[in-house]
Amino acid sequence: MVRRIDVTGAGGVRLAAWEFADPPKNGESERTPGVLLLHGLMGRASHWASTARWLSERHRAVALDQRGHGQSGKPPEAAYTREAYVEDAEAALEQLGLAPTVLIGHAMGALTAWQLAAKRPDLVCGLIICDMRASALGAASQREWENWFKAWPVPFATLADVRKWFGEDDPWVERPNPSRGEFYAEVMHESDDGWRPVFEPEQMLKSRQTWVYDAHWEELAQVRCPALVVRGLDGELGRAESQEMVRVLPYGQYAEVAEAGHLVHYDQPEAWRAAIEPFLDGVLAP
Repeated sequence: MVRRIDVTGAGGVRLAAWEFADPPKNGESERTPGVLLLHGLMGRASHWASTARWLSERHRAVALDQRGHGQSGKPPEAAYTREAYVEDAEAALEQLGLAPTVLIGHAMGALTAWQLAAKRPDLVCGLIICDMRASALGAASQREWENWFKAWPVPFATLADVRKWFGEDDPWVERPNPSRGEFYAEVMHESDDGWRPVFEPEQMLKSRQTWVYDAHWEELAQVRCPALVVRGLDGELGRAESQEMVRVLPYGQYAEVAEAGHLVHYDQPEAWRAAIEPFLDGVLAP
């Protein structure tokens, strides 16, 4: 069962929320906190499908297509600011009736999650941060992303070409990575001239520029619920920074996943589950 639920975000932007499995029938999901899953930049809710399915064995788990992503609205005039993303997640929690919730976020979605946890502690009882840095990345990083988007050979003739380019030929790929190819195939749609991303690269850059120039340690220190920082050993979040994040978080914990890059939950889904399930068991225990 895959069910779409429409949510109204900040400024009236239409958002698509998704359940990928039926919640428990015994009423347990009504007695325990829900889970809201937030993808990263360029991602979509379906990237969380496998995680949402095993979470749904005991809890109501919902994944959100954030503004500009997936099947949510992509109005060019909309705000693609930090505040807008946080307000969207806040609105989703309230309209879906998930609070108090555990927020699970990957990359940009993790930043949204911890900023919301700091802003609205009444809505959040637990937080999982997956491979997102708290330090400022700077102008050079933004230029690298601009150049990377320009290097994409769009349109792709087939989905196989998408998988091969992002899994093997992309200059950012150090060694063949089939799961990365699958990840990007998930965000493509067929157009008249071939396969193109479901998002507008300009909107992605606009979203990114609202957080890459700033550090986000202050909001981490304001998170008052239990929080787990997860990194892939080959990801973008280094061990020293991740451990400093754990230290700054009032109730921080740490986990790492071997043989995983930035797309931790996609690279190693079983190891990802093993890394986060003990934390969830503690936070979500009835």
